[in-house]
Amino acid sequence: MKTKTLILALASLSIPAIALAEGECKKGKGCEDHRERILEKFDTDGDGELSETEKEAMKAAMKERREELLSKYDADGDGELSKEERKAAKDAGEKLPPHGKKGPRGKKGPKGDAL
Repeated sequence: MKTKTLILALASLSIPAIALAEGECKKGKGCEDHRERILEKFDTDGDGELSETEKEAMKAAMKERREELLSKYDADGDGELSKEERKAAKDAGEKLPPHGKKGPRGKKGPKGDAL
């Protein structure tokens, strides 16, 4: 039961967390639009919520995007984008998640990096 509760709690946080990770949802601004874009892209059954299968598809797409960015811009091959590598990506027109920003609960992500 605890595992199921934990999974449901984490799942319910996934859309706002993604919005924050992509830098589009700050203090409520743009959150609803971003949520709608996520649902348009991944809510294949049209029920207005992401099922486990749809969440897995979303996570896979995010992982693919991360790997794409790393393969293009991680010049030193350390698996993370340095400040210079992030600048190169931004200069090339890439949209990147915020780097080392605090999340909705005031904590940074793993290694302080959203990417």
